[in-house]
Amino acid sequence: MLRKSFVVVAAALALTTAGIGSQAMREAQASECAAGEKIDNSTADTAKKKMEAAGFHQIHDLQKGCDNFWHGKADKDGVLVNVVLSPQGQAMVEGN
Repeated sequence: MLRKSFVVVAAALALTTAGIGSQAMREAQASECAAGEKIDNSTADTAKKKMEAAGFHQIHDLQKGCDNFWHGKADKDGVLVNVVLSPQGQAMVEGN
C-alpha cells in the first residue's frame, strides 16, 4: 500500500513539475521578442503619427509588443492615459 501511494505521489509531482517547466518555456519564448523590435516593419514614428491623428498628444514611452501592438503614454483631452495602437492602425485608450 505504501509503495502504491509513493507511485501516485511521484506521478503527481512529475506532472506538476512538467507544467511548471512548460510555463517557464512559454515565458522564455515570449521574452525572446523584445519590445520595440520591428516585427511587422512598423516603426515608433509611424505609430506616433497614427496616435496623433486619433487625437492623442505628447506621446511618449512607446514600446512594441510581440503581438505588434504599440503601447505608450499620451495626453487625451487633458488626461494622461495609456494608449495602444493595434496592428490594424486603431489607436485607443488601453483597457477599453
